[in-house]
Amino acid sequence: MDHAQHIIESTQEIFSSMIMLDVTPGEPFKRNNEALTNSISGIIGMAGATKGLLAIHLPEKSALAVTTAFLGMDVDSIDEDVRDAVGELANMLGGSLKAVLDPNGSEIQLSMPSAIHGEEYSVDCLAGAKTITVPFQFDDHSFTVELQLRQED
Repeated sequence: MDHAQHIIESTQEIFSSMIMLDVTPGEPFKRNNEALTNSISGIIGMAGATKGLLAIHLPEKSALAVTTAFLGMDVDSIDEDVRDAVGELANMLGGSLKAVLDPNGSEIQLSMPSAIHGEEYSVDCLAGAKTITVPFQFDDHSFTVELQLRQED
């Protein structure tokens, strides 16, 4: 299964239908767990037959632009509305991925979404996981969607 292609299709669908933004994917890569700076990340965990996480990482300015478009109201700082919007984006992306990885709906459980932000932080990789990160652009903004998966035996 081509996880990068699914990330691209799901992200474009969610952004165009829910946020009314067209996003353009870049070349998928493996993120080396470098620190994220002045950013916010929405994260959803997966447990069961497949363990892992899906995260959307947005620089602050991108997060403000996405939240403004998503909620239809101006936001000018990272607040509860922005954290909720980014968490909900992670939730929608995680649900879309779960539908592909677990078509019967009984093998993988998703966590509640969470959002973290700060001047500098990292999202540690899941030990033994395969990782893929897809960069996206819209207007003069960028963000990435990262998937870490480990199949259980």
